[in-house]
Amino acid sequence: MPKPIDEALEALQALDTPALRTRWGKAFKRPPPKHARRDLLLRALAHHVQAQAAGGLRPVARRKLARAAQDLQDGKQATAPPPQLRPGTRLVREWNGETHVVEVLAGGFAWRGATYASLSAIARAITGARWSGPRFFGLLVKRPSGGRKGA
Repeated sequence: MPKPIDEALEALQALDTPALRTRWGKAFKRPPPKHARRDLLLRALAHHVQAQAAGGLRPVARRKLARAAQDLQDGKQATAPPPQLRPGTRLVREWNGETHVVEVLAGGFAWRGATYASLSAIARAITGARWSGPRFFGLLVKRPSGGRKGA
């Protein structure tokens, strides 16, 4: 780590809990959680120092976090986005007793010698029905229904 970051982290270590709570308020523009222990305050502030030095989160990550937070506030279950698939990754799915292997390419997906733009197109070709490709290949977890229990 660069020297200024090391020095800032060492300075945080030297602070007592009330000073860390004050520093939290300045860094995050709100008071810290009421019963937050010193360790949590220290870790969050250390992360903040390092994030500021590195430029923080990318805008796309900020939007995803904001969307997840809004879902939670609205009473919805926040779900993780599907994993980013790197070229060369192979997805395997058994359907009706047949094993299907899909390879991730830089610009799409390969299945049975043909190239497809989406996993959904492949899932449709395999099943004959409209499927979410990421769900069909196990990349998404099915959300629980919003219906009432016992209804």
